[in-house]
Parts: sequence; C-alpha cells; structure tokens
Amino acid sequence: MSEWSVVGGRRLQGRMKVQGAKNAVLPIMAASLLGGGVSRLENCPKLSDVDASLEILRHLGCRVAQNGGEIVIDSSGMSQNHIPHALMLKMRSSVMYMGAILARCGEVRLSTPGGCELGSRPIDLHLKALSQLGAEIVENGGEVLCRGKLTGTHINLEFPSVGATENVMLAACAAEGETVLTNAAREPEIADLQAYLNACGAAIRGAGSSVITISGFSPRSETTHRILPDRIAAATYLCAAAATGGDVLLESVIPAHLDTVCESLKELGCGLVCGRDSIRLRSFGRLHAPRPVVTKPYPGFPTDAQALLMAACLRALGTSVFVENIFENRYRHVPELRRLGAEIRVEGRVAMVTGVNTLRGAPVTACDLRGGAALLIAALAAEGETVIFDSGHIVRGYADAAGAFRALGAEVYCKEGA
Repeated sequence: MSEWSVVGGRRLQGRMKVQGAKNAVLPIMAASLLGGGVSRLENCPKLSDVDASLEILRHLGCRVAQNGGEIVIDSSGMSQNHIPHALMLKMRSSVMYMGAILARCGEVRLSTPGGCELGSRPIDLHLKALSQLGAEIVENGGEVLCRGKLTGTHINLEFPSVGATENVMLAACAAEGETVLTNAAREPEIADLQAYLNACGAAIRGAGSSVITISGFSPRSETTHRILPDRIAAATYLCAAAATGGDVLLESVIPAHLDTVCESLKELGCGLVCGRDSIRLRSFGRLHAPRPVVTKPYPGFPTDAQALLMAACLRALGTSVFVENIFENRYRHVPELRRLGAEIRVEGRVAMVTGVNTLRGAPVTACDLRGGAALLIAALAAEGETVIFDSGHIVRGYADAAGAFRALGAEVYCKEGA
C-alpha cells in the first residue's frame, strides 16, 4: 500500500513533457510476439503495467531489455503459449496476448484478465470475434483455450471495443485471406498499433475509422517504433492546472487527440492555446460548470477523463453534470471526493456536481487508476493535507506523477509500501 501526501493550495505553473501512452505501448508490446523478430520501442513510460507486460514476455520466452524510455523485445525465442493466472491478474491489457499468441502459435491458454474493477468488462466480444476467424474456444472455469487455423472474414463488433479491435488486428495477421472489421474502435492508440504492425510487415489499413482491413503479414527481422503521447496523462495535468488556477504548458502532446477534453476546459473558463505538439492552459479565477459531459467511444469524450474533469469541477460555480455511458461502475471515486467536501449526487449513470467554495484535505482511498488521479487533482485544489491510500492503481498509468507535479510547483510525495 502506497501513501500519497498532497498539500493543496499551490498554483501549478511551468512546462512538462507528456509521457508515452499507456494504452498504446501495452498492445504494441503484445504485438511484438507476432513476427519473431526484434522490436525497439521508444518513448515507453515507466509504469507498473509495463513492468507486468515485461514479466509476461519473459515468461513466454522472449528476451527483453529496458533502458530509460526504450524497450527492446526479441521474441525469436518464444517457447510458451500459456500465461499463468498470477500474471494475468496484474493488468487488464493482458487480454491482448490472446490474439498475439494465437497468431504466433495457433493456440493460447490464459485466464480472464485483471486490472481496475470498473464493473462488467466481459471478453465475450473478443472470443466471438476470434471464433469468427475460425478459432475454437473452450472455456473451463476462469480459463480460456483458443486454438485453430484462422481464416479471414468479415467481423462486425456489437460495440466499438478498443480491446476487441486490437485483438482482431493481432489475430487476423495470421489469418489466410483478408479480414474486414466493421464498427471498429477509432481511438488514436488503434492507429498507433496499425503503424507498428505495418512497420513489422503487416498490411493493415483503416485504423482511426470504423472499418479496418487486415490483408496479411510478412514478418521483418527488426522494427523501430515510437509510442505516441498519452492523451489521458495530458488530460490529467490539464485538469489539475484548471483546478488550481494554474498556467501550464504541455509539450510532446497531440492536441487533436484531446479535442473534447479541451472543449470542456474552455467551457469551465480556462484559456487554451494549442500548438503543433503543445497545449498551454491558463486558469483564470473561479471556474464555471461546463455543459453536460457525456462519455462516448472516441472521438467522443473519453471515459478515462471523466473522473479527471469531475475533480476540476468540484469548486466550479453551478452544477456540472456527467453521464457515464461506457462503464456502469465508474463513479467509485465519488464517495472519496465527498470526504474532501465535494457535493456530488449520483443517480444511476448520472453524476451531478454542485460547486463548493472550499475543499479540505482528508484521508482518502484510490479505488482505481483514473479515480486515484482524480483524488490527486482534488487534493491539489484543497486546503491542507490530503493522504491518498493506494494499493498500486496510480502507478499503473502515471510515470512518476509525484515528481511531475512537484516540477510544476505542487507539494506531492509518494511513500511506497506504507
């Protein structure tokens, strides 16, 4: 259990570079299995989820090396097609290995994955899609076995799931013939996976749209790829700057990936200036409640940023309304925000935040990754000290968050293993 100590009331100010994207590097690490070659991945963030993925790769027989922001993976010696339950539990994104191992070995056995408990997150979409490619699916308790020769086909996802889209892209690389995936997820991380796979020798087009076509794979011996910037980490620091009346310049960011978040921050009353690869936010005085925030698949407002923006709205004039359409259990941070003095009412998928004049520090508990980040934002805007008890959620998605916030003038410290 970690303890985050935050002394609020300090205005964030300065500039920082945004880390590489968690939700891009993890599926790309799984994809490194496909060709049996060497992958050099640049701009990789130092996260516990990345560490867990490196453990999985080592277990499968790969050689891996990490030097700062570079990870080198040699999958030529892959010798296993099974991931133990203990490793699967460490992160939700471990389900990506299903499509990758199936493509490489023709058979994969693993348990249902772990990660944040955000309600029902079934892998039924993944399994149905893989079965449409020709895989035989055998479920036994909490374990899943997929095997068989894959054949290209048309797959229409019932919901534009990011994970299912990525798993289809990985598995279809080994399918005979062409695979056309419709109602695909459109997130920027999907396009980054396509860019990496094509650099490895795949023939994929359409990522970023709702139709993706996978036409084959001719493995190359070595590939270098740079991970795109993390839009959710960027949203976190922007929301923190807004909540504290700050003036922060983010560098190494792709502004277009944050359109909906930036629009809500403008409605709050913040000034934003976007450059080619930068965003500057200045927060002027008391914020005002934005129009209702409704989470949707990309390019809609991201569910991962819902808790972050909510934390920025806690002292805004008026009532801010949030509608969560992606996960049914994504308001677990609300009771903890109330401990800081927030006034929030939840009715089903709708949360209504009435701005208060003052937040006050208190002991709180992080229940998931983005909820934990929301507590950090709220604590920065509160009077006095807040202690956040965290069983490892925040470090899953943020590389040295304490150091990043201190560099912007905040008083944030993390004591590991408390």
